[in-house]
Amino acid sequence: MTIILQTLGVSKQFGGLMAVNNVTFELKEGEILGLIGPNGAGKTTLFNLINGVYPLTKGKVLYRGEDVSDKKTYEMAHLGLARTHQIVKPLNELTVQENVEVGACFGRVNKGLHAAAAVAEEVMEFVGLSARADQLAGSLNVAQKKRLEMARALAAGPDLLLLDEVLAGLNPSEIVEMVQTVKQIRERGISIIMIEHVMHAVMNVSDRMIVLDYGELIAEGTPKEIQNNERVIEAYLGDPKLAERLSVRT
Repeated sequence: MTIILQTLGVSKQFGGLMAVNNVTFELKEGEILGLIGPNGAGKTTLFNLINGVYPLTKGKVLYRGEDVSDKKTYEMAHLGLARTHQIVKPLNELTVQENVEVGACFGRVNKGLHAAAAVAEEVMEFVGLSARADQLAGSLNVAQKKRLEMARALAAGPDLLLLDEVLAGLNPSEIVEMVQTVKQIRERGISIIMIEHVMHAVMNVSDRMIVLDYGELIAEGTPKEIQNNERVIEAYLGDPKLAERLSVRT
């Protein structure tokens, strides 16, 4: 199977803090990779290194075999990488449709407004936001804003989608619906890395998982292997609720 993304000894240091330390992993095309770890483990920082928000302190990022370590965020978007953010960032004074059109205009292909509108309509239908098309983005509830964030990323036409806690703040039924949407995105041929704290959901949807703790990669494997990994469970002991969820055998 083709490898779409590799990180090779990726590290990021902020002053005296090594936020990400020598992380190496790969993502196969068409795969859903779960990225978990305690709060402050370096998960979002790793995303920021992959899509060019932060420069690397050392290491390399390869996208389809090309060294993209020095690429900017807009260059990564042109190559086919899109992401959502842990804290949703809608353009509040624009409508839902206009927000999604932005993704199409500044994604892999810089589409004109007419073409972007067509893309937005299809994507809004896919994520279930068609009825909200003319509504201001700032008036949406949390679940709708999460879907808007996802729609804007999908409108960019990615091959690889980075999802940063898309399940956070959702109720149980919304989580089930969002997990189904993630699976449908993969069916479209889009590879996915998802940061998540909702353990039962990320374990259900992921093909493989990697675990960060204090910026280091401490485990990699199938959800079942991760669930039974003593080092992973130990890393979560500082958060009893997460440790309990992780240690539940299914």
